[in-house]
Amino acid sequence: MTNIVPISDLKNYTEVLSCCDDGSVVYLTRNGRGKYVVQTMLEYEKMKATVQLLADLSKGIESLRTEGGLTIEEAFEGLEE
Repeated sequence: MTNIVPISDLKNYTEVLSCCDDGSVVYLTRNGRGKYVVQTMLEYEKMKATVQLLADLSKGIESLRTEGGLTIEEAFEGLEE
């Protein structure tokens, strides 16, 4: 569920923050326009990790395009006993 509240609702910040406890994000508005996002540290860290993973995957795909890659046989060469 999307939680959009005016920043003035932070007068009762406990209620606003409790909306984040289930992993939801609270969007705060100022003068009727979106201004801030409130979320738990756990959700923030997950988001950062996801962004980093996507950036690393993008680098890997670009490297594969420019430098090529290994065949399956080449990748597993030397691992057989």
